[in-house]
Amino acid sequence: MTLPQLEYIVAVDNFKHFSKAAEHCFITQPTLSMQIQKLEEELGILIFDRSKQPVSATEMGVKVLRQARIILQEAGRLTDIVENETGDNSGILRVGIIPTISPYLIPLFLQSFTTRYPRIELIINEITTREIIKYLKKDLIDVGILALPINNVDLIEQSLYFEPFLLYVSESHPLYKKEKIKVGEIPREDLLLLKEGHCFREQTLRICGDDQAKGKNEKKFLFESGSINTLMKLVEQNFGITLLPQLAMNDMSDEKKALVRAFEKPIPRREIGLIYSKALIKRNLINILSKEILKNIPQELLDKSESLILGLGRE
Repeated sequence: MTLPQLEYIVAVDNFKHFSKAAEHCFITQPTLSMQIQKLEEELGILIFDRSKQPVSATEMGVKVLRQARIILQEAGRLTDIVENETGDNSGILRVGIIPTISPYLIPLFLQSFTTRYPRIELIINEITTREIIKYLKKDLIDVGILALPINNVDLIEQSLYFEPFLLYVSESHPLYKKEKIKVGEIPREDLLLLKEGHCFREQTLRICGDDQAKGKNEKKFLFESGSINTLMKLVEQNFGITLLPQLAMNDMSDEKKALVRAFEKPIPRREIGLIYSKALIKRNLINILSKEILKNIPQELLDKSESLILGLGRE
């Protein structure tokens, strides 16, 4: 029994497909199948029922896979201990980040990170909160960057910064004439929203209230997007209003900034942080990532005072 064999069976369990598992492990499918068969022969059991599509673990295979994940985690901790003691800042760090953070945060720290740590390979995957949690549990990523809190007992949460929300208002909208907006002034029926599955959507609805639209005119059209940039373009064409995270202003033209309105206190904002496994695999690399992010974001976002802030966690 070898660690690569355990990695192969875990990969098949994750992808439910021998070919995709082989691609993930950077080996050929025949090699992967042969190694898994050798492990099955050594254990005297079938780990996978190959007659089913997608491939699924047998009853005994489920137990073997559970233990295989534990063994691989513990093996990873050995490497982690050595890296922490020797200061060897090298390796692969697989990062999952939600789409409403990714385009605004990554450009702030990526250049600095790659320059300071050329021996660390960052693999960044833009996925939803739900996928980040699933990928962490299947060991497909090492750390997630998302909106907190998650409140998952199997994962560690580490707060990074607090990001205020802004309102993006079309020139034809009544709120365009105001310098600052009160949360209660936002007409729910005018909001352009992200699609279901994005925590930014849930935060938006929590700020504006799900029931504000009751008794009011219905929308002229319903449009939900997976991209904040798409919603911004619709606002620019006088189709309503939408919420933005503050970092979205970093690369805005003056013309677009003219459509941005800040909120009056208490200012709604979201908490951004890291989540990772309690096994603390690659702790050294995760700490390096955290420090680089904190060093490169606007310092005002590090103020964690909650006295005048409307806290918004994920459901």
